Order: sequence, then structure tokens, then C-alpha cells
Amino acid sequence: MEQRVNQYACTQNRELSWLRFNRRVLEEAGDGTVPLLERLKFISIFTSNLDEFFMVRVGNLFDLSLVSPDEIDNKTGLTPAGQLEEIYSVIPGLIEIKNRLYTEVDALLRQQGICDLTMEELSPEERKFVSTYYKAKILPVLSPQIVDTHHPFPHLANKALYVAALLRGKKGTASLGFLPVPEKLPAFLSMPGAPSRYLRMETILHHWAPTLFGGFKLENSCILCVTRNADLDLDMELLEGGGEDIRSRMSKLLKKRASQSVVRLELSKKIGGEFLKLLKSRIRVESHQTYFDQSPLDMKYVYSLIRSLPEWESLAFPSYRPRWPEDLDDSTSIIEQVRRRDRLLFFPFDGVEPFLRMLDEAAERPDVISIKITIYRLASSSKVAHILCKAAENGKDVTVLMELRARFDEANNISWSRLLEDAGCRVIYGVEEYKCHSKICLITLRKGDKLSYITQIGTGNYNENTNAMYTDLSLMTANEQIGLDGTVFFQNMLVGNLEGAYQHLLVAPSGIKPKLLALIDGEIAKGPEGYIRIKANSMTEREVMEKLVEASQAGVQIQLILRGICCLRPGIAAQTENIHVTSIVGRYLEHGRIYCFGRGKDAVLYIASADLMTRNLNHRVEIACPIYDREVRSQLLWILHTQLEDNVKASSLLPDGSYCRKVNSLAPCNSQEAFMEASIHKPEPRPERPDPLRRLLGGLLGKRESR
Repeated sequence: MEQRVNQYACTQNRELSWLRFNRRVLEEAGDGTVPLLERLKFISIFTSNLDEFFMVRVGNLFDLSLVSPDEIDNKTGLTPAGQLEEIYSVIPGLIEIKNRLYTEVDALLRQQGICDLTMEELSPEERKFVSTYYKAKILPVLSPQIVDTHHPFPHLANKALYVAALLRGKKGTASLGFLPVPEKLPAFLSMPGAPSRYLRMETILHHWAPTLFGGFKLENSCILCVTRNADLDLDMELLEGGGEDIRSRMSKLLKKRASQSVVRLELSKKIGGEFLKLLKSRIRVESHQTYFDQSPLDMKYVYSLIRSLPEWESLAFPSYRPRWPEDLDDSTSIIEQVRRRDRLLFFPFDGVEPFLRMLDEAAERPDVISIKITIYRLASSSKVAHILCKAAENGKDVTVLMELRARFDEANNISWSRLLEDAGCRVIYGVEEYKCHSKICLITLRKGDKLSYITQIGTGNYNENTNAMYTDLSLMTANEQIGLDGTVFFQNMLVGNLEGAYQHLLVAPSGIKPKLLALIDGEIAKGPEGYIRIKANSMTEREVMEKLVEASQAGVQIQLILRGICCLRPGIAAQTENIHVTSIVGRYLEHGRIYCFGRGKDAVLYIASADLMTRNLNHRVEIACPIYDREVRSQLLWILHTQLEDNVKASSLLPDGSYCRKVNSLAPCNSQEAFMEASIHKPEPRPERPDPLRRLLGGLLGKRESR
């Protein structure tokens, strides 16, 4: 028993850690310094995050509880059923916070004239307008259905909204009725002459529902939404696809997602026993899977609502236009400038335009013979894809390693793969059992008999939409050795070789984790002089965490900047007391990955596509790239330093797994605002300041996360 206690003494469950991250997203909606419409967005982001969590993580645990009920979580010792029990117990508290904050934000928006209306709040003129609109535009497309011996229970689509009704027939028999909210209808209806006053579509349908079920009397009703398991075990099923190609098999498998088990039932209000009992029985959910949420169940409408509002900018973050980096001349060749020295783009503070310009230049230059690129997620209207098509049409050899299994982007990637093929690109799909999550673009040029390379390696996707919302890093280099490694990488991917040898790049699944462990060992050898800084999204890999514990015990100072999941609990005496974990939740989604071992000019620096997660280090194709250029190294060190100085949007992870905001006793530092105001591309980047450990320790005195 003692051994078991020690095994889990400084680790925590990944799902519960993620829920704490999403709580911090929600808490941004309660920050009075955040503009009102942005606070509404944070509630929407929390809601969509939680939806995906149930579809993927809860769905996965649901499957495991059936097929591997005794499988043990190596961070807590919990079985799948035990993890589900913990998750389901936490959710009601989060929903309570969401309802409170939505009510608060809604009241403040009403003071600004922005009203999520009820039918009772309509003026006579507005009521007449809504009635006319309902009869002309809504009623003809409605499909109400009762459930009885002649009408089977309908399939409830994942995350679709329904009006659910308890109906009573003439003989007193109770029946259920369902009214789907049609997807083709707008999510909300603005009042004429007053676009800030609006009715959500489910509000309108709920009002007219009593008139839609014929001779049945409607006794009770609510808005309903189910969440289905969307965690298809694609890898295993793809292996069993016979002679079909992966794209055809993927298209078929995606259809299965719509019919998987329900893992959550959401209701817009508390309902009576008979009604609730019927719903739970027919939908096949338990009480712990059923939640009552008085705020909107689907909040994807928020973004289109904001765009429809007049003068909405005054209630949003000040507009920010990504800059053109000062160290790049926008009037000359980007390729030639990169040949002179490495360049780093820092999204969204820098625009993506320099990379797009370089790629477009490669598509046109006669000395460019090939472009090779890995793609995980593309924008729905992708400039990158169009440039690749143009390059192929111009006779360049274009190879695209397209990952079709990027969750929830599968259909988009299938469509783009066809278009790229039609344009003449060679499209490959990676290795069957390993998703390709790498971000690398290799441009090969030829002058006479000599080949040269421009290599771009990033931490984020080739997606112009997310480049404007996520903080990511993009290195463009003419380093010949990195270019040669890039060539070997694509050759290996073409033949499915995951064990290839590289001189400079680290390539998972075989190359990143061993190097990380060796670099940590290098800092352990320095004892208290050792220093590790890692910025990533999440950390779950047990072997890496155990090595960090060993480093902490050797006196190595370890600063982790982890936005989301952190299964390692810092500050545990004699184990993790030298580990400090910072999480930043702000205007932009923190997404970049930087590995730093050592200090100053002797530091070993990498940027990477990989988080410190089991899936990334062991089960995906990922790339980490060393940083050799002095200017780029200084830029990365300043980024790390500034984020560790953040005392406005940063929280510290405490030994019990909860978070507290860092103390703002010194000059306030919002790292993202600092990056907007001060470029990393100054001729003389700021020197690295003294170790900010003192300030981080001060954060532990801040207000602890309420339970």
C-alpha cells in the first residue's frame, strides 16, 4: 500500500486537470477588466470546450469502461469507471458557475441595450413581427414528432437542439414529443430596427410548441441536447479496411460518429419526475449524466451575434492588426532574406503574411524544384492550399503529407486532399498507426548541380484562421543541415519509416522523448546550477514527469509554462519542490512549444510541434527543431521570460492541483499585451533578466482557487 501511495504522490488525473483548465477559461468571463462581449465569448468557448471534452475524453473512458474495465490510470490508480465518477461529480459545479456568470454578463449587456429576449419581453410590434416570421419562415420547415407505438423514438443528433415535450393524450396516457430546431434556420432572430434585441430560435420554437402536437395536451417542455461519444477508434478500424484506400474508409467511418452512445443529456430547466424519467429511460442515460443548464445549451451563435451588433467594437478587445516583422523587408525576396539569416514569426503578434509570401515566391521561382509540407488542419478557405495547387500547376514537385485523422477536421481534410490531387500535388497519408502532427515545410532549390534548402518548422498548423488566434512560433531557416534532415524526414514518411536517423531534428515517436530525458539528465548533472524551462500546452507523459521529479530532487530549478493539462503536481516536499508551473489564459490561446535547458548562451533551445503528452511523444509523428541563430535564441528567451513575469493572466499550480492567480504586487505584466506592444524583432532584443523565481513564489500567497 505504501508503494502505491508513493507512486501517485505528486501526480493527478489528466481529465480533472483539464477540467480545471476549462474552469479558468470560464473564470475569464467573470473578470471585470475583460470587455463585455469578450466575457460572453469566454462562456461560449468554455461551452464548446466542454462539448468536445465529453465527445472525446468522456467518450473514450466510456468505451474503456466496457472493454477494459480494470485498466488503471497511471497517475491516480483509477479505473475508467472511477475516472468517470470523478468527472461527473465535478460538472454540476462548473454548470453552476456558468449559469451565474451568464446571468451576470447578460444583465450587464442588457444595460448596453443588448438583450437575449423572452417572448414576454417583446413589444406589440415585435410580437407581430415574430408571429409573421414564424408563420412564413419557420412553421413550414418544422417536423414535430410524437413517440408512441406507431412513431418510434427519433434519433437525436449529437449537439442538436430539440424542444422536448411531455404530452397527454385523450385517454390520459403520457407520451413524449420532440421538435428539432432546424439547422437551416438562423440561430437567432433580430428585431426590426433594433439588431441588439434578439430571440434565440429555440426560444421561439419553445413558445409555439403547444400548438404543434395535434390533439395532445402539452403538460411540460424544455430545450434538450444530447452529447454523443465521438471518439472513433480510427486507427484500428482503418487497419481492417481491406483493399479500400484510407480516404474512402475514413469517409465511411465518419458516418458512424453520428450514432454512437449518448454520454450526456442537457436540459434547459429542471423538469418533473415523470417527464425526466421518460427522457432518461428512452435516451438511456443515468442521473449522473443529466445536467440542468439554464444558460444557452449551444453558444456557437455568439460570434455571428457579435458581428451583427452595431458598434460592437466598443465592448470588445481593442482591434489588433498583426504586424509585419521589423527585421524583414516587405519589398524584397523573403527567400533571399532567410538565406542571410534565420527568421522567426511569432503569431498572432506577427502576421502569417511573410510565410505565405515565401511560399508563393517558391511557387513562382524557376530555381525551386520541389515543395514538401505536412498538413494537420487547414482553414476552410486556405491560402496555403491554393498556393500549393499553383506550385503544382507551375510544374513544381509538390508533396503533401495530409493527416486525415485530425479530429473533427477529417471531412475538411478529405476535401482538400482531393483538390490538391486534382491540381497535380502528390498527396500521402502518413503511417497507419501514427497521426502526423509535425509542422514542416521544405523548399528545395537548384542552381546548377547544387541543391539548397529553405525549411520552415512551426509549433502550429498551416491555418490562417488559427494563426490569428493562437500564439505560435514559425522558424524559417536556410540551415543546410536542417534542410538535409527535412529531406530525410519526407523520404522516411514516403516509405513509412519511423526509425530514421537525423543529425539535428528530433522526430517522434522515436527521437524526441529520449533526447528530452538526456537533456534533463544534463541539467541533473549540474545540480542546483541546473535550469529547465519548458513551454507547452499539456504534460501527461509519466516517464518525462518522473525524470523532472529526479531533477527537482537534484536541486534543478524547473519552470513549466503549461496552459492546460498538467498531471505533475509541483511543490511536494522532497519530490517536486523545485518545480513551478504557470498557466496563462488570456485573449489568445497559448499554443507554442519551447524547450529550454540551461541558461544564457549555453542554453539548448528547441521549438516543437509536440506537447509533453504520451500521445505526442510515443504515438505521433512530431518534430522538434534546434535553434542555432543568436537573434532567434534571444527572441525565444525573451518570450519565456515575459511569460514567467506575467502576473495579470497567469495562475500558479498549487501542490493540491488547484490554481491561484499570481500576486500583482509589482508592476502588472500581461504577457500577451506586452507582445502586442513590443516586437521581438528589435535589432537588439531585450537581454534575459534575472531568474523570476521570487515573483513566482510570491504567487503562492495569492487567492486560492475556490472549491
